[in-house]
Amino acid sequence: MQFKHPEFLYALFLLIIPIIIHLFQLRTFKKEAFTNVAFLKNVKLQTRKSSQLKKWLTLLLRCLILAALIFAFAQPYTSKTNAANKTVETVVYLDNSFSMQAKGVNGVLLKRAVQDLLSAIPETQNLSLITNSNTYKNTSLSSIKNELLNIDFTPNQLNLNTVVLKSKSLFNTQRDAIKNLIYISDFQNSSSGFTVPKDTTLNFYAVKLKPLNTNNIAIDSAYISVFSPTKLELRATLTNSGTPVKNVPVSLYNYNKLIAKTSTEIDREADVTFSLPANTKINGEIRVNDTQLQFDNSLFFNINTPEKIKVLSIGNTSTNVLKRIYTEDEFQFASSTVNTLNYNSISNYNLIVLDALERIPLALTSVLNSFVKDGGTLLVLPSEKIQINSYNNLLTQYQLELKPAKTQNKSITTINYSHPLYSTGVFEKRVKNFQYPKVSLFYDVANALNTPILAFEDGAPFLTANANVYIITAPISKAFSSFTNSPLIVPTFYNVAKNSFKIPQLYYNTDHTNTYQVAVVLQQDGVLSLEHKNEKVIPRQQSLSNSVTITTRDVPKSSGTYAITNNRDTLKHVSYNYSRTESHLNYINTTALETLTLDTSITDTFSTLKSNSKINALWKWFAIFALIFLVTEMLILKFFK
Repeated sequence: MQFKHPEFLYALFLLIIPIIIHLFQLRTFKKEAFTNVAFLKNVKLQTRKSSQLKKWLTLLLRCLILAALIFAFAQPYTSKTNAANKTVETVVYLDNSFSMQAKGVNGVLLKRAVQDLLSAIPETQNLSLITNSNTYKNTSLSSIKNELLNIDFTPNQLNLNTVVLKSKSLFNTQRDAIKNLIYISDFQNSSSGFTVPKDTTLNFYAVKLKPLNTNNIAIDSAYISVFSPTKLELRATLTNSGTPVKNVPVSLYNYNKLIAKTSTEIDREADVTFSLPANTKINGEIRVNDTQLQFDNSLFFNINTPEKIKVLSIGNTSTNVLKRIYTEDEFQFASSTVNTLNYNSISNYNLIVLDALERIPLALTSVLNSFVKDGGTLLVLPSEKIQINSYNNLLTQYQLELKPAKTQNKSITTINYSHPLYSTGVFEKRVKNFQYPKVSLFYDVANALNTPILAFEDGAPFLTANANVYIITAPISKAFSSFTNSPLIVPTFYNVAKNSFKIPQLYYNTDHTNTYQVAVVLQQDGVLSLEHKNEKVIPRQQSLSNSVTITTRDVPKSSGTYAITNNRDTLKHVSYNYSRTESHLNYINTTALETLTLDTSITDTFSTLKSNSKINALWKWFAIFALIFLVTEMLILKFFK
């Protein structure tokens, strides 16, 4: 039992007053003459006994009356929590991620959760609500009812730490307030894990919503598996998180027109392949029929008209080698000598190769610096005789500096497999037994801050880079190197050119940072937009001399194939898909979590909160007791003779 006004209990010391009065009764006795002394003795004995009993009963009742009145004014009550003297605050986190599309006993988990919230919480009750996409602070359900009824699914799920931090910012700063955080989710297992914070200032309640089944088929990924001049093969990977399925229809659309259909049997994973014509623009969509989660039943992709990367070689030493690598189907290759070079045309290229120049003129150095600053890529191939000062005038700006040539036989033995030149599509595994290329003349590099891409046996760099500037530290002519006969030369030079212009991929994920380039020259204050149906996004972009670099993160919000537009002109298309991390319906074992009050019903959770904060006032009972004691005293005084 607790008291709303415990200071009134000090009045209990007043109980000593009736005790003193009853113990020291200051009454004067009147003498009465009796003729029969024997009778008087008998009456005196009986009166003394009954008077003592009546006195003690009266004393007890008067003390009880006074005590009951004091307790009534102190306003006693009972409650599971000390809610009478504290403010109760409630923050609700409602998970509206894609996994909440699963169906429970009463329908889709998210929609059922919204209905339970609306029925369990009074519309006028003040609370704060957090979803993965919105935050509503100090509001009521009547104010946000329409938003809740129209709530949509989102690909971005907040982790628990973020939810706790957000909830703390929504609570008031009162230290003695009762702070309740209700976490409503299906508790899907994610890479970030789920650890309940040990926070004594926060009452953590969790409502775990359970789907009826965990079967889900998803289109996980797609890629070009075979590419030829006449056709290409598109391979899609399907995943299954439930029981095996013998017949799964898979359809391929181009501009919403069905162009191919197949079926497959799937246990955990399966691949399907579609054949497409080469050099054809395709805005495609792969679809699969599945009744569980809907967001991963489609995968958008697009194949734009191939754009050729422009490569310019300045010098003639390695022209034949470069021509064999930079073929006409993917590259627009040109070569020029220093004397015949048109400096104004350099900005039109994506990659410039300085091919064994003995000297780099100052005018060319200035133009190349502007070229690199605008996003161009430079590859430096020195000759066996160079004017080091002219090279260093260019290279020192990129923390690269050549030292005089050394004549020594060395082998290229170290490959940086994690570098973008070799990280994808070059090596199936790390090569150990390898016929290493050798050189007989090389240049040491001072101030090489980055890890070499290719290195000699002593760790000195053979190929290194900083920013968009690559340099090979030895002549690649056959007289001084066997690098041109090595299998490394093709992927190295090919990927340097490919990285110089980032052509959009088949598709991107909306939750990743994505970067690609569009070959367009914008007018002053011009911007590119991404447009799809009714959605229009202006992404972060950097305008270069002959292209625009687009970077997206968490935009666009919806999956689909977007048109890249300049004013009203469509330049090309790019596709975005939701991440597939929520396609696997695995859930956390919440029974092992500590400091967590767990339930499976929203209604039951709020009933528990209401019960914990319910106040049972007892002052009326004490007032009734005081009245009963008063009536009892009056009866005793009147009828107790």
